[in-house]
Amino acid sequence: MPTTKRDYYEVLGLAKGASADEIKKAYRKLAMQHHPDRNPGDKAAEGKFKEAAEAYEVLSSDDKRQRYDQYGHAGVDGMGHAGGGFNSMEDIFAQFGDVFGGGSIFDQFFSGGGRREAANQGASLKLGLEITFREAMAGCSKTIDLKRNENCETCHGSGAKPGTKPVTCKLCGGRGVVRQGQGLFVLQTACPQCGGQGKTVSDPCPTCRAQGTVPKKVTIKVPLPAGIEDGSRLRVSGEGEPGRDGGPRGDLYVYVQVKADPFFERHDHDLVCKVPVTYAQAALGAEIEVPTLDGTAKLKIPAGSQPNDLLRMRGLGVPNERGRRGDQIVVVHVQVPKRLTDRQKELLKELGEIEDKAGEQKSFFDRMKSLFE
Repeated sequence: MPTTKRDYYEVLGLAKGASADEIKKAYRKLAMQHHPDRNPGDKAAEGKFKEAAEAYEVLSSDDKRQRYDQYGHAGVDGMGHAGGGFNSMEDIFAQFGDVFGGGSIFDQFFSGGGRREAANQGASLKLGLEITFREAMAGCSKTIDLKRNENCETCHGSGAKPGTKPVTCKLCGGRGVVRQGQGLFVLQTACPQCGGQGKTVSDPCPTCRAQGTVPKKVTIKVPLPAGIEDGSRLRVSGEGEPGRDGGPRGDLYVYVQVKADPFFERHDHDLVCKVPVTYAQAALGAEIEVPTLDGTAKLKIPAGSQPNDLLRMRGLGVPNERGRRGDQIVVVHVQVPKRLTDRQKELLKELGEIEDKAGEQKSFFDRMKSLFE
């Protein structure tokens, strides 16, 4: 028993009076949804994909659509693929490769945009930039001398000798790509004759030799935000090479390397530094001056501070994207003098005798002994 065909308007989810633009959009949506590459092994999706293509073939043709509206499926049976349907995916690719203005609909589905737009966009560039730690923390603007290709002033980027124009590539028909294979396994590659441009130059520009561009030195100012991290990548929009045929310029990607600082270490949005204090300052307490990103600031050392104690100076760290700053964390580094005056030796001996009488050394060994019992 023959299968009853669905109404073509129903297949595309449209009313009978739908416009040509609505028919295109509906087909695009269904083709993206049911494409076999997105539904591998799904026979139901493949059937819906072919069904949508058959509906689109009829409704996108004024003649076929008129006959279908008047007589239904019987009016278009035997006209093209209507009635018999498409035998393979390649039939659909060949039939509707350029229905949406210059680029294959399937190229658009799987490349994130029109092939021609992607092909015409200029190349993006990469550049390394080294800055100091202080420049990274404060933010700065760097001037960069860059060598890149620019549109040839003789041919204005066409690559053709003035007075002539590029011609459509005969191999790819101007699409810039060629397909190989059949059915679901179709390999699409750049056209070897035109290099993916869709056009060839028979009479080259004498300045750029058909390239359309010439090397040129330019100066670019790159703003670096405060708090930028080592290894960050910045995108400077539109500072890459120019596109072909009026296509958009590429971008410039700047990879930032921050030099190490001899005093500060960065931990996320906090700054860590080691500050030397004397034995007396650690024992008795003191107020000292500590270097910060903003100059020097006073820090109170509590009496009885121990080596590697952490003291926090709030709001003196690295700024985040909202402008708020982390903290500066000071590691107490108690210095033991290597050379002593006679008076210092005398005082330290006296201190040692006092500690012995107070039993502090004995208490220490008692604590150590308990760890091994």
